[in-house]
Amino acid sequence: MNAYAQSVLDQLYQRFPTQKEFLQAATEIIDSLSLVFDRHPEYEKAGILERFVEPERQINFRVTWIDDAGKVQVNTGYRVQYSSAIGPYKGGLRFHPSVNNSIMKFLGLEQILKNSLTGMPIGGAKGGSDFDPKGKSDNEVMRFCQAFMNELYRHIGADTDVPAGDIGVGAREIGYLYGCYKKLANNNGCAITGRGVPYGGSLVRTEATGYGLIYFANEMLKTRKESFEGKRVVISGSGNVAIYANEKATKLGATVIAMSDSNGYIYDENGIDLAAVKRLKEVERKRISEYVKDHPAATYTEGCDKIWQIKCDIALPCATQNEINLDSAKALVKNGCICVCEGANMPTTLDAVKYLQDNKVLFGPAKAANAGGVATSALEMAQSAQRMYWTFEDVDKALEGIMKSIFKHCDDAANEYDCPGNYVIGANIAGFKRVAESMLAYGIY
Repeated sequence: MNAYAQSVLDQLYQRFPTQKEFLQAATEIIDSLSLVFDRHPEYEKAGILERFVEPERQINFRVTWIDDAGKVQVNTGYRVQYSSAIGPYKGGLRFHPSVNNSIMKFLGLEQILKNSLTGMPIGGAKGGSDFDPKGKSDNEVMRFCQAFMNELYRHIGADTDVPAGDIGVGAREIGYLYGCYKKLANNNGCAITGRGVPYGGSLVRTEATGYGLIYFANEMLKTRKESFEGKRVVISGSGNVAIYANEKATKLGATVIAMSDSNGYIYDENGIDLAAVKRLKEVERKRISEYVKDHPAATYTEGCDKIWQIKCDIALPCATQNEINLDSAKALVKNGCICVCEGANMPTTLDAVKYLQDNKVLFGPAKAANAGGVATSALEMAQSAQRMYWTFEDVDKALEGIMKSIFKHCDDAANEYDCPGNYVIGANIAGFKRVAESMLAYGIY
């Protein structure tokens, strides 16, 4: 590794020894960028990397709300405004018990590069809370969201910071958050994306990350004269990303044979009945285990770690971080998998990524492959600024173009730095250089 890059990484390990998720993300990114600093000594002179890995602002706050039993509950809220070098901060809000400073920083750091790759003028941020919306009533979720926004609203705005949804923050939560924001700020601007279409949202936003994932994966497959046609696909997760990745992959001729939720996974040799999964997850809010009641040929397995042992051609991890470990990667390779493309954020461990790449498996990193959601959020911001709605077809066409462009940026950068086919390195370098050049232009600030 370049000496400058290694010194910055060593400092991070000394300063934040307990932030394992952040350090994992930083290690992968900085290792890739080592090649850049060999060719661009001006970045070291300006301290670009030290500034890049340090958030511009971190906001932690108490969220106090009352449950249906009248009991006071307290959670912690977070917003890490990482980089505004190329535009207003942009990144999702995650409501999940696992949320902490380390996870917010890892997600925010990745978000800088992801947003840069889209080519849109948006910076990187992430936020959320350790609140768990599962099992809560609509009124409890509403009261929490309003309490959360009572603090957050003063730190966001259409030209400052524009959050969106993430794990645990869907249409319901976005509605409550935005309703509270517009009242407190006395402002109807696009301060949150992922809004419902009737109040300023964009068509395709729900489908965007899943569709974009397939568009990116398809570009990778084309490099080997392959496609989704006739392929067996395993998808982890059953949220928006997984559901709409299934929908688009199926339209391209694939058969999705497995999906999961946090409790376990279903396997259906005949192909997952997506309408049934949508009903369970989007309408009834039930566990995926219910699927087998109406599909006797399918099986349900408790626990999620064995899903990657199912024989498949294409694997799409769309659940959570570090779900594909080295053993999972070995199973995928053994079973003839030709492509792994990340729909979740950092779902593959570093050793698993290396093993897949060493065994010539096409690998699409999350910061590039799952950028469709934030890209469409940026399109929502553009529509809001114009006071216009674009058609589903127009937005989908723009999304497909952006994802193809992202792949080209990754491919070009990988080739430029003598790492053909390594889209991890390509994504990190292409995303970073756009941010770094902007930081150089601003001077020391």
